[in-house]
Amino acid sequence: MNNALFQSVNSRRWLMGLAAVALALVLVVIFFPWDVIRGPLNSYVSEQLGRRFEITRRLSVHLGRTTTVRFDGLEFANPEWASEPYLVKAKAAEFDIKLWPLLLGRVELPRVALFEPQVALQIEPDGRRTWALSRDTSDSSATPLIGTLTVDQGSLRYRAVQQGADIKAQFSLAAEDSGALPLRYQLSGKWNNEAFTASGRTGGALGLSRDIGETFPIEVRAQSGKTTLNAKGTVENLKEFTGLNATFEIQGRNLDELYKLAGVVLPSTPPYKLRGQLTKREKLWSVSQMQGALGKSDISGEMGFDASQAVPLLTGRVTSKVLDFEDLMPVIGLPVKTSTTPVAASKSGGQQVRSQVSARTDSKKDNQTDRQISTNTASPALPRKVLPTATLDLVRLKAMNADVIYSALDIRHVEQLPLDKGSVHVKLNQGVIQLEPLILGVAGGTLAGRISVDVNMLPAAFDMRFDLRAVQLNQLFPTIQTTKTGLGKIGGQVALKGRGNSMAQMLGSASGDVAMLMGKGEISNILLEFLGLDGGEVIKFFLRGDRNVVMRCAAVAFDVKQGLMNSKVIVLDTTDTVINGSGQISLANETVDILLKPEPKDKSILSLRSPLIIGGTFADPTAGPDMVALGARAGLAIALGVVNPLLALLATIETGPGQDADCSGALAIAAKPSSAKPQTAAKSAGP
Repeated sequence: MNNALFQSVNSRRWLMGLAAVALALVLVVIFFPWDVIRGPLNSYVSEQLGRRFEITRRLSVHLGRTTTVRFDGLEFANPEWASEPYLVKAKAAEFDIKLWPLLLGRVELPRVALFEPQVALQIEPDGRRTWALSRDTSDSSATPLIGTLTVDQGSLRYRAVQQGADIKAQFSLAAEDSGALPLRYQLSGKWNNEAFTASGRTGGALGLSRDIGETFPIEVRAQSGKTTLNAKGTVENLKEFTGLNATFEIQGRNLDELYKLAGVVLPSTPPYKLRGQLTKREKLWSVSQMQGALGKSDISGEMGFDASQAVPLLTGRVTSKVLDFEDLMPVIGLPVKTSTTPVAASKSGGQQVRSQVSARTDSKKDNQTDRQISTNTASPALPRKVLPTATLDLVRLKAMNADVIYSALDIRHVEQLPLDKGSVHVKLNQGVIQLEPLILGVAGGTLAGRISVDVNMLPAAFDMRFDLRAVQLNQLFPTIQTTKTGLGKIGGQVALKGRGNSMAQMLGSASGDVAMLMGKGEISNILLEFLGLDGGEVIKFFLRGDRNVVMRCAAVAFDVKQGLMNSKVIVLDTTDTVINGSGQISLANETVDILLKPEPKDKSILSLRSPLIIGGTFADPTAGPDMVALGARAGLAIALGVVNPLLALLATIETGPGQDADCSGALAIAAKPSSAKPQTAAKSAGP
């Protein structure tokens, strides 16, 4: 028993001894003068990293599961290859560090606080970065994991050649009454090589890791060129900019300018103003509740941008309640007539205010299109072109894929073509653009088809096919009064293929078929008589008014080869007149050379009927009688008038030799793919 008691006493003494040693060690650790190792620590870190590290005034450590370290005075140099001398130079720095990961070679800092710091971060295209805590600065695993960052006041510079970034930032901590956004910042510099400025406020602790499980608020006001952005919301991980949820308002001169800033390929547009909800999860950006305006057209819908794929993908479904046709001009490469201000969408989304302002003097400096227009105006020797000459940006079209559906419920202000609505499904995949289906409401009918452009070929290859169905004759030409009383439905087809880097080049090299057909209907007779220069009939119309005549058929068909449209058939047959035609249209030169021969089916006096020549250019078309044939008739009338004035009427009497056209044959030729030999327009013909 005594032996057992002795062993028990020895055990207690041994435990007490261990406890005393442990307590002594704790007391040593707690009261250890950590600052005495500041010099050796400076030398050790500098040696390990191959660059100067120095705690300039004092070192203190508070041990625990998460240990807190404070440096009073810190100078941490950048690698020799960096443009700035210091990675961090601060009045003081305080951080929490986890010890167990440190034993495994990982630096985890749940919290970092910098006081009056000067920070310079730089990353090179080969992966070298100034904040890698290793001699090998390209080792991404040597980058410390930081949870939150608090900055009292100071500056930061970030340079990344590959991103085209050179950004300078100033930070200042506001007064305590600033609420949840005490930290103010000012940014300036370049992003994607585009100059910008930004300012705003954030929470006091910047979240740099997804592991902190908290969001912090952020406000930003940014501008780059004519593009401005205001956003307000929260973000979970500022380092990777994920977990974003914010409302935004953005406006600018042209949506295609966002490619330089965000890498998103968008079409050219008039000035725009948009607002909505912006979120980002990992590398997926989403815009919802989007409302706003492009020029004088409203726009709403949803968009998504997935940057996680090798080639980013843009998706969306966008709608315009009202589309102003002029706002489509920059999309298809045509110059804008006047500058416009966007429609201001109301908060309810129900009402819209339309406004249009004249072009300003400073817009001429900014808008290359305006300069081109003024150049063309000042150089009348250069022929004015109608087909769009804007070239495709091949680099942009290969930089992104897309799958977007756009629809316009009401299309307005179309001067020459009565469009009422439309929709298009835009697909861009590995440099191949497909607009399919593309559907337009035209004059009570539809124009439906597809367009494909492959920019992987040089020059780009295009394939276009459209079907025209049930178009109403009396609605087709809204600016021509004499067609508004006509009746009949028009159908047609366009099938073209070509090569080029602009619409003008593509059509100028196109080959294929173009045809328009019309069956039985009615058309204004005064239009036919004007075409035939029938003075007697025109006088009767002025006395008794216009009337419609029955149209048996009409057909126009062209064989297109290398941009030259040669007529296969041109015929218009009514109960009064048969008009046959032939000729050419050059899509490359934008010229017209069509000869129409009216042949009346009734007798008329005061008729100087002669072939009608349609010529000129697309920009300046001309139409008039064949002056040689007309001159022959006029000369004969004058000669007979010298003998007897009544005899002059003999030369103007039309005996009506016109016969009914072979409608079924003409329509069959028009509908048949190109095989017939082209007809050539004559410059003159006999009476």
